Amino acid sequence: MAFELVPWRKKRQSELTWSREGNPFLSLQREIDRLFDEFFQDFGALTRWPSLRRRGRTWDAMVPNVDVSETDKEVEVKADLPGLDQKDIEVTLDENILTIRGERKDEREERRRDYYLMERAYGSFERTIPLPSNIDPDRISARFLNGVLTVRIPKTDQEARRGKRIPVKTD
Repeated sequence: MAFELVPWRKKRQSELTWSREGNPFLSLQREIDRLFDEFFQDFGALTRWPSLRRRGRTWDAMVPNVDVSETDKEVEVKADLPGLDQKDIEVTLDENILTIRGERKDEREERRRDYYLMERAYGSFERTIPLPSNIDPDRISARFLNGVLTVRIPKTDQEARRGKRIPVKTD
């Protein structure tokens, strides 16, 4: 004699078979995958904030793009720093490591008849670039013009290891 201990589970096989679209667990898995994909795609970019997306600003904008080129006579470093002033930039050389630091500050105020909007953005950045050992720290120069910082580091036949702060000039 067979007893049915769980009578509410007794279903016909056809009722237990779900299609891929009707499977609630598959739908849940797809939704979770989609949410994780969106989260990691935008991770750190802050693009979900409408005010930042509208203005075209992302977290990556706080890290300047840098081009480094080298010849037999010098190393040249160019950094894109749009919207910054010379006073917001600091360039240092220590143990053949060139460091570019800066702060971006932005404030926007918008007054309309039916609303008032005030946004502030602040962030600092730092880029470090290792340099060859045969540079001349006494002749290094930095120039900031039209949002581009250009640092020229002449080479010598000797190795240099001293630390130095480099003044940034404008034209």
